[in-house]
Amino acid sequence: MIQHLIVLPVVVPLIAGILLLYQRQGMVRYKRIVSVVATSALLLVAIWLLNQAASGEVTYYALGDWQPPFGIALVLDRLSALMLLVTALLAVGAVVFACGGDDEKGSNFHGLFQWQLMGINGAFLTGDLFNLFVFFEVLLLASYALLLHGGGKARIQSSVHYVVLNLAGSSLFLIGVGILYGATGTLNMADMASRMAELPAEREGLVVAGALMLLVVFGLKAAILPLYFWLPRAYASAPAPVAALFAVMTKVGIYAILRVYSLIFGDQAGNLEALEQPWVWWLSLATLAAAGIGVMAARDLRLLIAYLVLISVGTLLAGVGMRSPEATSALLYYLIHTTLITGGLFLLAEMIGLQRGKPGTRLVKGRPMVQGSALALAFFIGAIAVAGLPPLSGAFGKALMLNAAEGSQRLWLWTLVLLAGLASLIALSRAGSTLFWRSHRGHFSGRPLPRCQWFGMAWLLSSSLLLVVFAGPVSDYTQATAKQLANPSLVIDTLINDAGGTQ
Repeated sequence: MIQHLIVLPVVVPLIAGILLLYQRQGMVRYKRIVSVVATSALLLVAIWLLNQAASGEVTYYALGDWQPPFGIALVLDRLSALMLLVTALLAVGAVVFACGGDDEKGSNFHGLFQWQLMGINGAFLTGDLFNLFVFFEVLLLASYALLLHGGGKARIQSSVHYVVLNLAGSSLFLIGVGILYGATGTLNMADMASRMAELPAEREGLVVAGALMLLVVFGLKAAILPLYFWLPRAYASAPAPVAALFAVMTKVGIYAILRVYSLIFGDQAGNLEALEQPWVWWLSLATLAAAGIGVMAARDLRLLIAYLVLISVGTLLAGVGMRSPEATSALLYYLIHTTLITGGLFLLAEMIGLQRGKPGTRLVKGRPMVQGSALALAFFIGAIAVAGLPPLSGAFGKALMLNAAEGSQRLWLWTLVLLAGLASLIALSRAGSTLFWRSHRGHFSGRPLPRCQWFGMAWLLSSSLLLVVFAGPVSDYTQATAKQLANPSLVIDTLINDAGGTQ
């Protein structure tokens, strides 16, 4: 039974997307019901799969009953189950928020939203490199159209940069996969990992070249310096529910680095072990520093939140670069926190912009808002969470990250993480005072916001408190996930040895 459930995170949004795109015009209520029901079903499936993966067993679904390494396999372990749940939680908040009116600003929003979920979920589940490329393309194609939802000059300009860079990344991805296939003779990641120890010396150069190409691609998806310049404007100009869902897009790149370089280039890889460590570590620190400067320089609330996403990217990739189970466990906890909180902040920024009227989300003085007190409270909670102040989950996540650093890593990581946190706190304090305290004269602007927008925003921001309340179980799960990632032989045995071996 569990094997059949594994395919549902891909099949459910696929079918929902077809149903939604079949009728392009009108039927707004029908589209909203189908989209919300499908996304809620994904959440239930993700919870079920997480419960199954918590046992530590690795399971897979062989499409067409073609067993690995020859067929297409969807693999469920602790990491993929966790990423599915985070995506589903984020998607529920975003799609309910969109039902407040954002989905009517253009056609096909809900269908494209479901297909992007299909691509994201498929990327988390796939067991071979080529299908990782395929699912990357699915989620990118949907994101191209969603970024343009509602039109506007800013969205068109940012989408051009986004599309061009990702097309270049896709080309490099395909070349890298081809090189690795030529060197190893397989595309299945577990099978490729099993062949690394026996790789002829003359092929090691090819494998290194292919692996570094993939690192560049995954770095582009994760938005690591110097490949992050597309992100701030793209996220700041995207429609709010789309920007909220995009909060998990950078995590797809981080997931790919964790998956590929722990499985294929893990302990069994011999001379190729630790291939990505020096690159990721130093570039993550540079990303942290540059993002901290960007946060201080931002003069628009959406742009500020986009740079906060980059700060989280730098912090997470620093955890990857430390290459220890403790660092991996810490970054997974912090990943849950930052994905949901930054997604909620994008929704909150849209609500503030709607109430302010002409000034929008620009950090300039404006008239007081009709629901200003409630929005100010939500902003205060979100700011504390994302800046990493106690008692919310940001402080706990950063403490875990800092505690995982060892030796000389502590000097660099502690300094940059704390400075980036200080920059975030200053920028958010300045933004809050401008948006709420300095807007005390004149008539109230805006009108009451739809309840579904309040629900979507509160759904995501409340996760910070829940992550503190359930910090023990969540930390236990992330620690077990980190240990499982450090033991790639479990995946190799399940997919290759137990499935009938290799040729």
